Amino acid sequence: MSDKKISSIPGLFGEIDHYDENGDYLGSSMQGLFGEMKHYNADGSSAGYSVEGLFGEQKHYDKDGQVQGYSMDGLLGGRNHYDAEGSYQGYSTPNLFSGSTFHQMGGNVHPGMYDDRNDDWWDNEEGGEPD
Repeated sequence: MSDKKISSIPGLFGEIDHYDENGDYLGSSMQGLFGEMKHYNADGSSAGYSVEGLFGEQKHYDKDGQVQGYSMDGLLGGRNHYDAEGSYQGYSTPNLFSGSTFHQMGGNVHPGMYDDRNDDWWDNEEGGEPD
């Protein structure tokens, strides 16, 4: 699998909108009532959520509550991303739009939350496991 970039920028209503490297809309994330970050596919369906851990990391869950990985601050800024087994998946850096750009280093980042077909976070139309 080739490397991917996903850009996340603030939206008009407090959400964070996510776009692939071609500028196609992938979905959005919004702050929940209890401090969690809720993630949505481009069609508005739930893609999962993230919550802050005890040490400042973000733990990522799919829409069914299964752990998909975590993100934590990097030594030189930005954030490093890991899958549920702790394998490094890529990093995020600040971008020009007060958001961030995720750089995936091959692999399959948070596989239950991201659609490998690059058309959504993860819509799982076939009803099976993610690609």
